[in-house]
Amino acid sequence: MKKFVKIIKIILLVIITVLILITTIHQILTIIEKKNNPTIGQYVNVDGKDMNLYILGEGKNTIVLLPGLGTASPVLDFLPLAQGLAKENRVVIVEPFGYGWSDITSKERTIENEVKEIHSALHTAEIDAPYILMPHSISGIHSVYYANTYPDEVAGIIGIDCTLPRMAEYFDEELPKHTLLATGQLVNLGVMRLITLFAPDTFISDNSNNYYTDENLSLQRHIASWKAQNKNVIDQMNHISDSIAKTHDMTFGKDLPVLFFTTDDSNQKPRDDGKTSVSFYETYITNPSLQKVISLNGPHYLHWTCKDEMCSAVQQYISEHFQ
Repeated sequence: MKKFVKIIKIILLVIITVLILITTIHQILTIIEKKNNPTIGQYVNVDGKDMNLYILGEGKNTIVLLPGLGTASPVLDFLPLAQGLAKENRVVIVEPFGYGWSDITSKERTIENEVKEIHSALHTAEIDAPYILMPHSISGIHSVYYANTYPDEVAGIIGIDCTLPRMAEYFDEELPKHTLLATGQLVNLGVMRLITLFAPDTFISDNSNNYYTDENLSLQRHIASWKAQNKNVIDQMNHISDSIAKTHDMTFGKDLPVLFFTTDDSNQKPRDDGKTSVSFYETYITNPSLQKVISLNGPHYLHWTCKDEMCSAVQQYISEHFQ
């Protein structure tokens, strides 16, 4: 029995030693990588923390790109799309706290805090409103809240398969279950770095259409090692139910230009009730002459493979409704 206990102690000691070694190596590499890869955007101070914005292009209209849940580096993920849109518009990519080069915050990821921070960052950077908000995925909820909280600052909405408050209810889907906030510490222990090492495509953009450079994808892996699934992302996910409850009855006004890009559901089995992504977004349209839905054959991250079609459609839509 004593021998067995001794073996268990040795095994535990080895495991602890390996974990300490992995964590130490990860922390050292992170310091080196951050020093060698400073932000390609610009920092603005929000509540004493640095939030990263990437601004490119010029034009009469300002498009603000907002990321989906857990996108490790919104700047790098959105870059090909932003470059296309920036040919005729000013484009701002926002990296909220916990994303990309932005700091991690201790503030709860409530819808109020997140939208207030984005609003503050845009104003601190002296980016004049009104904006065309272009949210991907979960940021659709933030855009609904932003448009209802600061209506004079929103010129329009262009959603990228964006989540809207009544979506789960419409499709009778369950909301994400609560996740222990402590799991957000795994990135600090080097777990995400190990994942990027053994499964290098896990946290990066799909490059099927060769929109991304090797340098971009390599840097996405580095940032995923520093930030993927950190405590802010976990906390944001845990607040989804609350955010939906607070925005459930919010809509887009009939005078607000709204364009929704969504998947055409061609890769999904048809539902028995006949509901589709298109039919859902149509429930948010209050003025068909000004608001529309465009379906594309692509994944949830439509800008990975449909960037060219999206840029063309956006510019046509802007020329019709924003000039």
